[in-house]
Amino acid sequence: MTEATIKLYAHPLSSYCHKALVAFYENAIPFDYGVIDGSEPVTSTFARLSPMGKFPILVEGDRTIFEATAIIEYLHVRHPGDVRLIPDDPDQAVEVRMLDRFFDNYVMTPQGKVVIDHLRDSEHDLRGVREARAMLDRAYAWLDERMAEREWAAAEQFSLADCAAAPALLYADWTHPIPERFENLRAYRARLLARPSYARALDEARPYRHMFPLGAPADRD
Repeated sequence: MTEATIKLYAHPLSSYCHKALVAFYENAIPFDYGVIDGSEPVTSTFARLSPMGKFPILVEGDRTIFEATAIIEYLHVRHPGDVRLIPDDPDQAVEVRMLDRFFDNYVMTPQGKVVIDHLRDSEHDLRGVREARAMLDRAYAWLDERMAEREWAAAEQFSLADCAAAPALLYADWTHPIPERFENLRAYRARLLARPSYARALDEARPYRHMFPLGAPADRD
């Protein structure tokens, strides 16, 4: 086995950490997992490396990369594997990157808005939560139509877009359930959760599921 040269600072429950982990697992890229659980020296090192206090963070040599999409782009360039998460065809690559932004901005972001508001002791943003749920409804409807004849989100292959989709749809459905009528989207979500790379990230997160603020389902996922 190749010795790991990459250090990844991440938390197993984090949606954006899931997104990056899928890219590692798809191509069996070795890395040293710095779990951010309050222990030292991981916590202090992470605090020094992360300008905004957000994870995941990748460190390799003198390079520090933050933001999950950028980490996947970095792996694509520096540690290419058999699974090409960003297509070589430039037109397909544009489609993949567009869907990556869709899942981050229109699924993950409103989902996070609902969760963050739930954590507040006071000054709840009821209007913001309504708008976030409405955005999720629009995203679900658009995705259900898009996935009618697709296996994966873009470019007819598993890609960066699906790395973003897997945690986004996992937690979005826990937060604002995907309606039964959106059969295409629900089937796509099931395929994502069954993908070995994401199933591995999910299994690693199981000891932390009790930390999900709205409560994780006990009988599924």
